[in-house]
Amino acid sequence: MEIKNLLDVRTKTKKRKPKFIRKDSYKLSILGKKRKKKQKWRRPRGRHSQVRTKRKGYIIQPSVGWGSPKKVKGFIVNAEISRISTLKELDSFKKGDKIIIAHVGKKKKIDFIKKASEKGIIILNLKPNRYEKNEKPKS
Repeated sequence: MEIKNLLDVRTKTKKRKPKFIRKDSYKLSILGKKRKKKQKWRRPRGRHSQVRTKRKGYIIQPSVGWGSPKKVKGFIVNAEISRISTLKELDSFKKGDKIIIAHVGKKKKIDFIKKASEKGIIILNLKPNRYEKNEKPKS
């Protein structure tokens, strides 16, 4: 019951949470939307910065209140998850099981993806289309 309430709190705060973007990022093309990389938050350190002094009407800074409760941080709902680090461990799973790949190299991760897709196993900590580019040979 307690975890369910904490999950509700987490979803409510995440819905209200704004995107924390760098101060004045819209002014410079290097920092703004034209940049291909994701915009990162940088703490404003200026002497007269309104964002640093948390003035009303300016960009909101990341703070403790925007985080998830400790007990449900990184918690995935309704999932029995196993962490794997070798291909032998992958053999013991069946179709529809959910796994998390341990910290391994790129080649091993590609092997995990191939074998898991053949067996129908779901990998939770995998960014889509990230490793497909590397599988094709250079021409």
